[in-house]
Amino acid sequence: SGYLIGSQEANRAPLPPKAELAWWYQFYFATERGHAGYEANRHDFNKLIWRLASPKWNFDDATFDRSAESFKNPDHVAVVIHNYRWRLGLVKGEPQYDELEARLAKGPTISVPTITMEGDANGAPHPEPAAYAKKFTGKYQHRNVDGGIGHNLPQEAPKAFADAIVDVARL
Repeated sequence: SGYLIGSQEANRAPLPPKAELAWWYQFYFATERGHAGYEANRHDFNKLIWRLASPKWNFDDATFDRSAESFKNPDHVAVVIHNYRWRLGLVKGEPQYDELEARLAKGPTISVPTITMEGDANGAPHPEPAAYAKKFTGKYQHRNVDGGIGHNLPQEAPKAFADAIVDVARL
């Protein structure tokens, strides 16, 4: 639900324009130009996405470059492009997961203790917590993290993130 796009959601009505705009790169990746552009510019492309998703996070080059090492994996571009094309229903997923995908498409409830979190400056597309709160039938909390925190909670708010991991066991 919300702004998450999966293979089963490709046939649903379009999202509001603001949400579609925020996913611009999904549509770009659906093209061969997008594939070539990501292959040629993956470092700068991901740095742009980091800045858009966490507009108030003033990470330095060293912080980004530590994560950017993973973009050098020879399978990285193929996996990313396939994932975004799959989300839009443009390519098939792995057949061994079809049954699991069908079960997940039904939107089952989640009964394990859960804490969801949202930064107050998240620039990535995301639904309001009320849109998904009823999915959790077990002990559940939602935490808003203030202070200009964007999409990358583990790096932008490591203490709040670690506290939630420890606290979920206490729910």
